[in-house]
Amino acid sequence: MIEISFGKLLLLALVALIVLGPERLPHAARTAGALLRRVRNGWDSVRSEVEREIQAEEIRRTLRETAEQARSAHEGVRDDLRVAGDEMRRTGDRMRDTFTDTQAARAATDGTPPAVVPSPDPVPPRTEPHDRT
Repeated sequence: MIEISFGKLLLLALVALIVLGPERLPHAARTAGALLRRVRNGWDSVRSEVEREIQAEEIRRTLRETAEQARSAHEGVRDDLRVAGDEMRRTGDRMRDTFTDTQAARAATDGTPPAVVPSPDPVPPRTEPHDRT
C-alpha cells in the first residue's frame, strides 16, 4: 500500500488548499473520502466473494472425498456379506452331507432305513442392484 508520512500529508493538504481554495476544499475532501470508501468497500466485497468461493470449493472437495469413502466402505461390507453368505451355504451343505453320511452309516450297521432329509429349496443367486452413479 502507499505509505504517506505526516509531513507528506500536511504538504498535500497545503497544496490542495492553495489549488482549490478554502471554499471548495471541504467539498473536495468529502468527495475524495467517499471515493476512497467506495474503492475500499468494493475491494472488501471482491475479497469476501473470493473467500466464499474458496470455502465452497473446499466443501465440495470434502463432500466428494466423503462420498467416495462411503462408497468404498459400502462395497467392502457388501463383499464381506457375500463371502459370509457363501461360507454359510458351504457349511450348511457340509452339515447336510455329514448328516446324510451318518444316517447311511447308521442304517448300514443297525439295519434301519436312513432318515430322509429334504433338500432345501434352491435359492436363486442374488443379483446386484444397479449402481446409481
